[in-house]
Amino acid sequence: MRLTKETTISAAIENIKSGQTIMVGGFGLIGSPLSVIQYLTEYDVSDLTVVSNNVGEQGEGLGLLLKQGKLKKAIGSYFTSNRDVAKYYNAGELELELLPQGTLAEAIRAGGAGIGGFYTKTAVGTELAKDKELKEIDGEQYLLQKGLKADVAIVRAWKADRLGNLVYYKTAQNFNPNMATAASYVIAEVDEIVEVGELSPDEIVTPHLYVDAIVKSEWILTKEGVKKI
Repeated sequence: MRLTKETTISAAIENIKSGQTIMVGGFGLIGSPLSVIQYLTEYDVSDLTVVSNNVGEQGEGLGLLLKQGKLKKAIGSYFTSNRDVAKYYNAGELELELLPQGTLAEAIRAGGAGIGGFYTKTAVGTELAKDKELKEIDGEQYLLQKGLKADVAIVRAWKADRLGNLVYYKTAQNFNPNMATAASYVIAEVDEIVEVGELSPDEIVTPHLYVDAIVKSEWILTKEGVKKI
């Protein structure tokens, strides 16, 4: 029997439940698992906490789930890519936790590495330091940022073999590799699935042990926006 983690998007998202924390890769729409997000628009799920650099764009990517009212909270660093975020926040329909981009990336990496938290100088003396522990180190102030973990991570890669080893394309690496290490269940959306042994060990970024399900992309980002393949 051939071992494979390849499945359908419909089957993969059955592991996503209301109230869970979901990590979603991407910077804007680049490197974002657009096909899985499209399927989630028709899936009965709500009250999600999303950890992502941004909440997609207006009416695209995670912006679709926002408009459907499926998001309870967003943890990220670049919310202004989607003007709807401010509208929902001001209306009391979305909670926000703003983290500096480097802090966000490191918090995800720490969560995946089993590190409870770390001290950083970034945001000391600002509103973002409110309610966070401060510590003096060598005469300077640092604040404690806890590591971030999730129930599910949805990542976007270029290629996968049937075991789930992942290769990324250029800047699509953004947050995806770290998120793949920081969740209990990982769905990888990819352009191409190849046989085991076809990927060079040197090009594999995410080892298969981190990946639970592989799905083929059905929606892609074009100059005209998100389109179905």
